[in-house]
Amino acid sequence: LHVALLAAGVRPNDEVLVSTLTFIAPANAVRYVGAWPVFIDAEPQYWQMDAEKALHFLEKHCHWQDGGLHNRATGRRVRAILPVHILGHPCDMNPLLDAARKYDLVVIEDATESLGATYRGRTVGHLGDIACFSFNGNKLITTGGGGMVVTDRDDWAERVRYLTTQAKDDPVEYVHSEVGYNYRLTNLQAAIGCAQLEQMAAYMAAKRDIARRYGESLDPVPGITLMPQAPWAGSASWLYTVLVEQRRYGMDSRALLRELATRGVQTRPLWQPLHRCPAHGGSDEGERWVADDLYKKALSLPCSVGLEPEQQERVSVLIQELGRAGGEA
Repeated sequence: LHVALLAAGVRPNDEVLVSTLTFIAPANAVRYVGAWPVFIDAEPQYWQMDAEKALHFLEKHCHWQDGGLHNRATGRRVRAILPVHILGHPCDMNPLLDAARKYDLVVIEDATESLGATYRGRTVGHLGDIACFSFNGNKLITTGGGGMVVTDRDDWAERVRYLTTQAKDDPVEYVHSEVGYNYRLTNLQAAIGCAQLEQMAAYMAAKRDIARRYGESLDPVPGITLMPQAPWAGSASWLYTVLVEQRRYGMDSRALLRELATRGVQTRPLWQPLHRCPAHGGSDEGERWVADDLYKKALSLPCSVGLEPEQQERVSVLIQELGRAGGEA
């Protein structure tokens, strides 16, 4: 993400529109290059960056000046949109891409969680100008760490290769004309990644089977909202997540997390929305966002590709029983 922003021309004191409901990494990367994230709320239907709110910000809170779009409040140039396809489901990209073309913005996809997902028949990561994937240990395929930048622009690809290998201009004399980074994968990690890619179809099938089984077993449970999928999307079903409505289910998401933990089942909430994150100047004050409600209610269930059907059934049965008990242990 860091070098993708650099290759895409994001400069110090620029602004980048970023999904607020995501892991902190995209916002951190924006700060690495000296730019500023502008957080965009999630939409309630599919939980992704709200394209309408992004467009509202660009149209109502920005103006054209000196050959670029600038934020009226800060005076900073808005340089890019960084949508994050969370939980395996794509953002609604067409409105964002149209806005980017209208306002001369770069689109940097964070497709980390959605390898294998599709948007209107097109592969996630090949929708914007440049995209990133993570190979962290919990992703669909893994090298243990690291990741990948993809782009159709040869000059940007070369720039990324240069920056990730210490920006070496002369490999014999060790001449460096600018600051670079040691961001390359080792050969061993790359070999693991190639072998993992060979398993991708089987892993995708496993993830989608897990999502289907959860849908069938949890759909009748009052107060449990299933993970949605848009008709224009092919979700990778990376991290199966439900919403827990306290009044109807009998307990909130965190209480359910604790009850399941006492029975040997690990679940986890989503990330604190970044507009609330102290590291980026956020606070709990002010109006409530859709992302706040999703954060409060969401719980991600066990769904690794190695999850056996009997293990998954146990999780589903526990959720059903705890709901019927109205939260009683």
